[in-house]
Amino acid sequence: MPPKDGKSAKKKGGNISKAEKERLQREADEQRRREEEEARVIAEREEIERLERERIEQEKQEQLELKDRERREDELNELRHILDENHSAVTAWESECRDKAKWERYMRCDGSPDPTVQPEINSFISLWREDSEAQIQQVLENCSLTLQLTNELDFHLSKAPDPCVAQQYRETLLCLQSLIHCKLNQATEELLKFANSHSDIETGNMQTVLQDENITLCLWANLNKNPRFKGFRFEEVGLGFELPKPLAVHDIAVRILHTRYDHLSHLSERKQLQRRRSMMDAILTPPIESAAAVQDEKMEEVGGDEGESSKPVEEDSRSVRSESRKRSAVSVISSKEGRKSSSIKPLEGESQMEGITTALEADQNGCNLSPAEPVIDNADVHIVDLQQFTPLGGVFYFDVFHLPPQSHIVKGWEIRELLETGLQVFLYPTEQSRVQSSTSVRPDEHSSTAASFPVGVTVALPDSILFLEDPHVARWDPIGQHWRADCISEASYDTETRSISFKMDTFCAFTFLQESYANMPFQSWELRPLGQDSALFTITGALIEVSITVKGKQCMLHMEETKNLDHLVGKWMSPSELQKAMRRAGINIFVNEYSDKYVSINPKDPLIEHTVYEQMALMSSAVAFSWSRWNAQCGQEHLVLQACEQLERGPVAEEAWSLYLLGAQRNQHLKMKEHDDSFSPELAEGSEFHSTFLHMLRQDMSTEGQARVRQSHYLYTDTVQRLLCATRVLTYS
Repeated sequence: MPPKDGKSAKKKGGNISKAEKERLQREADEQRRREEEEARVIAEREEIERLERERIEQEKQEQLELKDRERREDELNELRHILDENHSAVTAWESECRDKAKWERYMRCDGSPDPTVQPEINSFISLWREDSEAQIQQVLENCSLTLQLTNELDFHLSKAPDPCVAQQYRETLLCLQSLIHCKLNQATEELLKFANSHSDIETGNMQTVLQDENITLCLWANLNKNPRFKGFRFEEVGLGFELPKPLAVHDIAVRILHTRYDHLSHLSERKQLQRRRSMMDAILTPPIESAAAVQDEKMEEVGGDEGESSKPVEEDSRSVRSESRKRSAVSVISSKEGRKSSSIKPLEGESQMEGITTALEADQNGCNLSPAEPVIDNADVHIVDLQQFTPLGGVFYFDVFHLPPQSHIVKGWEIRELLETGLQVFLYPTEQSRVQSSTSVRPDEHSSTAASFPVGVTVALPDSILFLEDPHVARWDPIGQHWRADCISEASYDTETRSISFKMDTFCAFTFLQESYANMPFQSWELRPLGQDSALFTITGALIEVSITVKGKQCMLHMEETKNLDHLVGKWMSPSELQKAMRRAGINIFVNEYSDKYVSINPKDPLIEHTVYEQMALMSSAVAFSWSRWNAQCGQEHLVLQACEQLERGPVAEEAWSLYLLGAQRNQHLKMKEHDDSFSPELAEGSEFHSTFLHMLRQDMSTEGQARVRQSHYLYTDTVQRLLCATRVLTYS
């Protein structure tokens, strides 16, 4: 019994009464309600604080926006006034330079004709064509003079003259170029007539090298006709050839004529342009129009717009600054339609093509086309696209000729057979070599082998050219007038000797190619002031770094790789001259309207981008600008870059940089820094919105910095703007 009572008492003591449970439940509910109430109060207080902060921020934002709107018109008018003043001053200066150049050309008394005066140049061409002088030294002198005339014509064509005048210049240019080559052939024939008089004692053949600053002529005559002859190398100029066996016993002469100029590529460029225009005309012709309507439209274009459409694009290159300046920031802010038709052009004088259409026009025609398509005809993949590749180092004319009859001494008399045919090309492969080739290959090889005896070539690359990658070889097709990449085999490049060897199916002109955009996209860039009207523009490309010092109207190139580039590095030039010289040397950092077809870019609104370049140029005497990684993540309608005031020479301190977000209607100084983990559009403390980048930067500048900006010379700002527009670093980096 006691255990039972103890157990019962323990059980009774462990139970909680109903009243106790209710009390505990009420206490728990009360505690929960107090906690919920406290949480609610805290949440309400935080919400009220958040709303208050947002209200304050909103009011602050509205005040800043109101302040921005109130001064917008004044800021835009001031910017437009500055740009228009500079543009007028640059235009007046260019006009004065043209008048001065015309007068100096008129007063020149060196006996050379003015290539722009038709009677003078026609007389020069006629007299030289009829001149029978074929001595090589005199011919080289005449060729040098004629090349100066062709350069003058190129310069005048770059200034976009009247269409009729431009056509006249082009015809004269082609005539002079053809005459140069004709005279070189005559001089070659004259040398070959006396080949046996200059034969080499060791080989029994004639070999000679003649050169000047424009031309290198290597000539070899097969006088010995040794069937075991394999080839010859002109050591002094680094050129050589391998002769196929069938030619070793023929009366032939081999010529390698290296012209440091290029009179062939422009023929291909014109043909590719014509083909592209015809293709695009066919694509863009609305299908609902009748043939008669299309014809009427074309007739109207010929009658009304022929002059404008046939002008070189360099005219657009100059006029785009004026037109976009007139539209300037107002156009950027108030109208999106204007952006559709705007584009940024490269430096004046750059060879480029006109744009085909806009994306808006393409949509209206029911097709989604980009503004410009590559020129090349996709039907023939071997034709070189001269937008994608650039010929470097001039042209190498590799020819084989019939050896003219040599003189014989008979009883003290020198007897020579004279031919009226002139220099005759020896056709190779010959029919006999084709037959031998057919018998020496397997039946399944007939389709891939035209001749089993290709001709070999070895060339030491010109020292004045910087090849960023192994060069490509292209041969000239005289029928199609294109550079082609086929019929070339066994190409090998020796990086130590900078020589390339390859074989071709026949004798023909060839050149070396480099990808035009091998150094793009840019990895970074910086524009840093060096003083009043002086700045250093540095671009770190995909392969090399390039720096350009700007001082007034002149530019100077700096590079670490300066070997054999003394003619270019450290020389003061105008922007257009520097661009041409850098392209010729294989150092291309400049873009055109086709570049985005071959380079991965960050597409930006062209008009916004152009307006930013204008204002960067205005401020570049006192403000440094640099690349930002956030520019690639802010969309097409905005730009992000780093900037800071820099009045001392030397590198910019890392902590001095500030980020700026630029758009069509608003420019703002960001609170974030370049190396932050995420992007934030929050304004920097104490900063305001501005309608122009110019006023955005000026608000925090020192008195000395503002004075530098006001005193910037119009020629200096124009030069910096040209470089920025030519490289488009905000899009191509």
